[in-house]
Amino acid sequence: MLSVKVNVKHQIPLPSAVIKELNIQKGDNLLVDVQDSVVVLMSCPKRYTDYLQGLHGDIWKGVDVQKYLNGECEGWKSKD
Repeated sequence: MLSVKVNVKHQIPLPSAVIKELNIQKGDNLLVDVQDSVVVLMSCPKRYTDYLQGLHGDIWKGVDVQKYLNGECEGWKSKD
């Protein structure tokens, strides 16, 4: 575990080990979350579409996606 000191502007420096681990570059954005009184820092994806690609793909296994979408479109049309 690493320790850092909060400065007068309430800023904290990131240890070089953390910078290397997360591959943080100058100008990068970090996501900050608090979970049960624990601060969590995460690298902000450069492109969310690349980051989220394939997420929850298991939900669609065995489903004919085009057939599902066609059914949804038909449902919207019938509501008019």
